[in-house]
Amino acid sequence: MNTTVRPPLSTTSRPLPPPPDAEPAQRLLPPVDAIDAQLLRQLQDDGRITITRLAELVGLSPAATHDRVARLKREGYILGYEAVLNTEKLTTGLLVFAEISINDPAPGIGRAIKAAVQVRHEVIECHEVDGGRFDYLLKTRVPDIYAYRDFVTSVVWKLPGVREVRTYAVIDEIKNTSRIPL
Repeated sequence: MNTTVRPPLSTTSRPLPPPPDAEPAQRLLPPVDAIDAQLLRQLQDDGRITITRLAELVGLSPAATHDRVARLKREGYILGYEAVLNTEKLTTGLLVFAEISINDPAPGIGRAIKAAVQVRHEVIECHEVDGGRFDYLLKTRVPDIYAYRDFVTSVVWKLPGVREVRTYAVIDEIKNTSRIPL
C-alpha cells in the first residue's frame, strides 16, 4: 500500500469537463479534481482501506471522504472492488492471446462476438481494435494448450465471419496490472 501523504487540496471547486470542440488530448482528461484523483489512486493501491485512513491520506474529513467516494461510485468512476489473485499459486495454467480477423464486417458479427465472449470464463479481456491486421484481440487463461484448442475450435471458429485466428502463448508474464494511471 502506498502511504505517501499528499498535501490537502482545495475542495471548493470541481473542474468542468472540456468543451466538445477541445483538442483530443483535452477531451480525454477525466473530469475529476486533484482530490478525486488522489482518492482513486489510493483505492487502486488498496481497495480495502478504511475511510478514516483514506481521509488522512488525502487531507479530508472522514465524512467528506465518504461522500466523495460515494459520488465516484455513483458517477461510475469506481465500478467495483475485487481481490487480485496470484496465478502462480493457483496453477491457473496458460495465458494466451488471440488475434481474430473477420471477413467483411456484416451486421450482427460484432454482436455475436461480444455475446460469445461475455459468457466464456476463459476470456479475461476482449478488445475490438482498429489497425488493419486483425479485428479483435482476446486475452484468455486456460488450463493448458489442449483446453485452448478446444475453446478456439468450439467457440471462436463457430462465430460468424471468422477468417483467421492467430495464437500467442505467453512464456513469461512480465507486467500485469489493471491500474489506470491518474
